[in-house]
Amino acid sequence: MQKKNVLLTAGALGIGSIAYLALKNKKKKSDITVVTPFDLNRYLGRWYEIARLDFRHEKNLNNTTAHYSLNKDHSIKVVNQGWNYIKEEWEVAEGKAKPAKKNTGALKVSFWGPFYDEYNVVEITSDYQYALVFGRNTDYMWILSREKTIPDVIRQYFVLKAQSFGYNTDKLVWPEHD
Repeated sequence: MQKKNVLLTAGALGIGSIAYLALKNKKKKSDITVVTPFDLNRYLGRWYEIARLDFRHEKNLNNTTAHYSLNKDHSIKVVNQGWNYIKEEWEVAEGKAKPAKKNTGALKVSFWGPFYDEYNVVEITSDYQYALVFGRNTDYMWILSREKTIPDVIRQYFVLKAQSFGYNTDKLVWPEHD
Protein backbone atom coordinates (compact mmCIF):
# COMPACT_ATOMS: atom_id res chain seq x y z
CA MET A 1 0.00 0.00 0.00
CA GLN A 2 2.83 2.37 0.86
CA LYS A 3 4.48 1.71 -2.53
CA LYS A 4 1.20 2.59 -4.27
CA ASN A 5 0.98 5.89 -2.36
CA VAL A 6 4.58 6.73 -3.27
CA LEU A 7 3.85 6.04 -6.95
CA LEU A 8 0.67 8.13 -6.85
CA THR A 9 2.50 11.00 -5.16
CA ALA A 10 5.34 10.81 -7.69
CA GLY A 11 2.83 10.77 -10.53
CA ALA A 12 0.99 13.79 -9.11
CA LEU A 13 4.26 15.70 -8.69
CA GLY A 14 5.26 14.78 -12.24
CA ILE A 15 1.97 16.01 -13.65
CA GLY A 16 2.19 19.18 -11.59
CA SER A 17 5.70 19.83 -12.87
CA ILE A 18 4.66 19.18 -16.45
CA ALA A 19 1.68 21.49 -16.05
CA TYR A 20 3.84 24.27 -14.64
CA LEU A 21 6.44 23.98 -17.38
CA ALA A 22 3.89 23.58 -20.16
CA LEU A 23 1.79 26.57 -19.16
CA LYS A 24 4.61 28.81 -17.93
CA ASN A 25 5.79 29.61 -21.42
CA LYS A 26 3.00 29.59 -23.97
CA LYS A 27 4.33 28.35 -27.27
CA LYS A 28 3.59 29.35 -30.84
CA LYS A 29 2.45 27.08 -33.63
CA SER A 30 5.86 27.56 -35.22
CA ASP A 31 7.44 25.98 -32.11
CA ILE A 32 5.63 22.68 -32.68
CA THR A 33 7.90 19.79 -33.51
CA VAL A 34 6.76 16.46 -34.85
CA VAL A 35 7.95 13.06 -33.67
CA THR A 36 11.42 12.35 -35.09
CA PRO A 37 12.40 9.66 -35.80
CA PHE A 38 8.96 8.35 -36.69
CA ASP A 39 8.32 4.71 -37.62
CA LEU A 40 5.39 4.78 -40.03
CA ASN A 41 5.10 0.98 -40.03
CA ARG A 42 4.57 0.98 -36.25
CA TYR A 43 1.95 3.74 -36.61
CA LEU A 44 -0.14 1.73 -39.08
CA GLY A 45 -3.19 -0.10 -37.82
CA ARG A 46 -6.26 0.82 -35.79
CA TRP A 47 -6.42 3.81 -33.47
CA TYR A 48 -9.34 4.72 -31.20
CA GLU A 49 -10.15 8.40 -30.97
CA ILE A 50 -10.05 9.26 -27.27
CA ALA A 51 -10.59 13.00 -27.71
CA ARG A 52 -10.91 15.55 -30.48
CA LEU A 53 -11.71 19.14 -31.14
CA ASP A 54 -15.04 18.71 -32.86
CA PHE A 55 -15.58 19.78 -36.45
CA ARG A 56 -18.33 19.20 -38.97
CA HIS A 57 -17.04 15.91 -40.40
CA GLU A 58 -16.99 14.25 -36.97
CA LYS A 59 -19.95 16.00 -35.36
CA ASN A 60 -22.19 13.68 -33.30
CA LEU A 61 -19.86 10.67 -33.70
CA ASN A 62 -19.01 8.08 -31.06
CA ASN A 63 -17.03 4.86 -31.43
CA THR A 64 -14.66 6.77 -33.69
CA THR A 65 -11.63 5.00 -35.08
CA ALA A 66 -8.97 5.57 -37.68
CA HIS A 67 -7.29 2.75 -39.54
CA TYR A 68 -4.05 3.28 -41.45
CA SER A 69 -2.62 0.78 -43.95
CA LEU A 70 -0.16 0.89 -46.82
CA ASN A 71 -1.36 1.12 -50.41
CA LYS A 72 0.57 -0.57 -53.21
CA ASP A 73 1.96 2.82 -54.27
CA HIS A 74 3.35 3.31 -50.71
CA SER A 75 0.80 5.99 -49.87
CA ILE A 76 -1.25 5.39 -46.74
CA LYS A 77 -4.89 4.37 -46.88
CA VAL A 78 -6.91 6.16 -44.19
CA VAL A 79 -10.32 4.89 -43.11
CA ASN A 80 -12.09 6.93 -40.44
CA GLN A 81 -15.39 5.76 -39.06
CA GLY A 82 -17.80 6.57 -36.29
CA TRP A 83 -21.34 5.94 -35.14
CA ASN A 84 -23.58 8.97 -35.66
CA TYR A 85 -25.82 8.75 -32.60
CA ILE A 86 -28.28 11.33 -34.03
CA LYS A 87 -28.77 9.69 -37.43
CA GLU A 88 -28.21 6.22 -35.91
CA GLU A 89 -25.87 5.10 -38.67
CA TRP A 90 -22.18 4.52 -39.30
CA GLU A 91 -20.27 7.20 -41.14
CA VAL A 92 -17.12 6.23 -43.01
CA ALA A 93 -14.58 8.49 -44.69
CA GLU A 94 -11.79 7.08 -46.85
CA GLY A 95 -8.74 9.07 -47.76
CA LYS A 96 -5.04 8.81 -48.23
CA ALA A 97 -1.97 10.21 -46.60
CA LYS A 98 1.69 10.60 -47.42
CA PRO A 99 4.73 11.64 -45.44
CA ALA A 100 5.42 15.37 -45.59
CA LYS A 101 8.99 14.83 -44.40
CA LYS A 102 10.85 11.53 -44.37
CA ASN A 103 11.10 9.69 -41.01
CA THR A 104 9.02 12.29 -39.17
CA GLY A 105 5.48 12.40 -37.83
CA ALA A 106 4.62 15.11 -40.36
CA LEU A 107 2.02 13.71 -42.74
CA LYS A 108 -0.33 15.17 -45.32
CA VAL A 109 -3.81 13.70 -45.50
CA SER A 110 -6.55 14.07 -48.09
CA PHE A 111 -10.20 13.10 -48.15
CA TRP A 112 -11.03 15.41 -51.07
CA GLY A 113 -9.00 14.64 -54.16
CA PRO A 114 -5.87 16.68 -54.65
CA PHE A 115 -6.30 18.78 -51.50
CA TYR A 116 -4.04 17.78 -48.62
CA ASP A 117 -4.00 19.03 -45.06
CA GLU A 118 -1.49 18.80 -42.23
CA TYR A 119 -1.54 15.85 -39.85
CA ASN A 120 1.25 16.17 -37.29
CA VAL A 121 2.06 13.46 -34.78
CA VAL A 122 3.60 15.66 -32.09
CA GLU A 123 3.81 13.10 -29.30
CA ILE A 124 3.78 9.31 -29.23
CA THR A 125 4.67 6.85 -26.50
CA SER A 126 7.70 4.68 -27.16
CA ASP A 127 5.48 1.61 -27.58
CA TYR A 128 3.31 3.39 -30.17
CA GLN A 129 0.19 2.90 -28.04
CA TYR A 130 -0.85 6.54 -27.49
CA ALA A 131 -0.48 9.57 -29.75
CA LEU A 132 -1.20 13.29 -29.79
CA VAL A 133 -1.93 14.75 -33.21
CA PHE A 134 -2.26 18.40 -34.24
CA GLY A 135 -3.80 19.65 -37.46
CA ARG A 136 -2.92 22.74 -39.47
CA ASN A 137 -4.16 25.10 -36.76
CA THR A 138 -5.57 25.04 -33.24
CA ASP A 139 -8.99 23.97 -34.54
CA TYR A 140 -7.78 20.40 -35.14
CA MET A 141 -6.45 18.06 -32.49
CA TRP A 142 -6.79 14.37 -31.63
CA ILE A 143 -5.75 12.11 -28.77
CA LEU A 144 -5.46 8.53 -30.02
CA SER A 145 -5.03 5.16 -28.39
CA ARG A 146 -4.64 1.56 -29.54
CA GLU A 147 -7.25 0.70 -26.90
CA LYS A 148 -10.62 2.24 -26.07
CA THR A 149 -9.14 3.94 -23.01
CA ILE A 150 -6.00 5.82 -22.10
CA PRO A 151 -4.12 6.05 -18.79
CA ASP A 152 -5.01 9.23 -16.93
CA VAL A 153 -1.41 10.40 -16.65
CA ILE A 154 -0.93 10.22 -20.44
CA ARG A 155 -4.27 11.92 -21.05
CA GLN A 156 -3.32 14.75 -18.70
CA TYR A 157 0.11 15.13 -20.27
CA PHE A 158 -1.35 15.34 -23.80
CA VAL A 159 -3.99 17.87 -22.69
CA LEU A 160 -1.34 20.04 -21.00
CA LYS A 161 0.91 19.91 -24.04
CA ALA A 162 -1.98 20.97 -26.26
CA GLN A 163 -2.84 23.83 -23.89
CA SER A 164 0.77 25.03 -24.02
CA PHE A 165 0.34 25.54 -27.78
CA GLY A 166 -2.92 27.45 -27.41
CA TYR A 167 -5.42 24.64 -27.99
CA ASN A 168 -8.71 25.19 -26.17
CA THR A 169 -8.93 21.83 -24.45
CA ASP A 170 -12.17 22.84 -22.69
CA LYS A 171 -13.79 22.21 -26.08
CA LEU A 172 -12.49 18.65 -26.41
CA VAL A 173 -15.07 16.01 -27.22
CA TRP A 174 -14.49 12.65 -25.50
CA PRO A 175 -16.32 10.10 -27.66
CA GLU A 176 -17.82 7.02 -26.06
CA HIS A 177 -16.54 3.60 -27.10
CA ASP A 178 -19.09 0.91 -26.37
